[in-house]
Amino acid sequence: MRQAPFHQLADDHSAPARAFWARADDGVTLRIAHWSAGDARGSVLLFPGRTEYIEKYAPVAHRLMAEGYDVLAIDWRGQGMSDRLQANRRPGHIGEWSDYQRDVVEMLVTAEQLDLPQPWHLLAHSMGGCIGLAALEQGLPVRSAVFSAPMWGINLRRMQQGLALGIAYLAGRVGRGGLAAPGSGGAQTTYPLDESFNANLLTRNGDEWARLVREAVAWPDLTIGGASFDWVGRALNECTRLSRIPSPEVPMLVSVGSEEKVVSQAAIRDRAARWPQAELLEIEGARHEILMESDAMRDLFWEAMLARFEAS
Repeated sequence: MRQAPFHQLADDHSAPARAFWARADDGVTLRIAHWSAGDARGSVLLFPGRTEYIEKYAPVAHRLMAEGYDVLAIDWRGQGMSDRLQANRRPGHIGEWSDYQRDVVEMLVTAEQLDLPQPWHLLAHSMGGCIGLAALEQGLPVRSAVFSAPMWGINLRRMQQGLALGIAYLAGRVGRGGLAAPGSGGAQTTYPLDESFNANLLTRNGDEWARLVREAVAWPDLTIGGASFDWVGRALNECTRLSRIPSPEVPMLVSVGSEEKVVSQAAIRDRAARWPQAELLEIEGARHEILMESDAMRDLFWEAMLARFEAS
């Protein structure tokens, strides 16, 4: 495996991850990173969300390492340091939604090459939760699954889903499917730099928000802007498809905050109710990023997640 870069802020003296380049079967180059706990009790496959990059999860990885878990994380195609999929690098874009499963396959290949300690568990956030549910449908070899605000439906606010799909379809037909869709953030935006702390939808934790701002300033090439028309259309179709599949036979924990406004709370509750081995953790006051929320809210999630891993 070829070594890839891994970034750290100047005042971050924690042990860095080992990062590697991998290549999916369609030729897309991906970046994958590994944190080793040493004598580990198991491993966590970490599926990030849209716009995210591996470095954002370094604090999460270090806390999991302290609990005895190796961590393997990925930059999905089209974001982070993995290959962007069109000449305009800024919009979040995808060709076919199923292409994300090619990335999952390469992540598993890397896990095997690293002899990642068993058993494996899934930790998936937002878009990673959408990809993760599809991966479980296809037999992802994990003992348990934990989802943080999974994108099993998208909060379109005032727009009807049919209208959003129609606009995305028409944009694709006229060759504009790769452009950033209105309402998803402009192509050149970087959310932590363009949104105020008080208005942000991610976290109430000022320290975590400040870290995201510092990282966006330090590593602008890791960030992306709004989602493309093609991404929006394919994401909505995938959420609809997933809503119709049976729940996997894997023990599962899913969290949703009372202040969640990015993904659909209703879709999360619906899936949890139809998943026999599921625990729904509703966290009062939490926004979209429970892993980066206030200590009290975050600790509720950590306690439940570690209990889920240990019981599986």
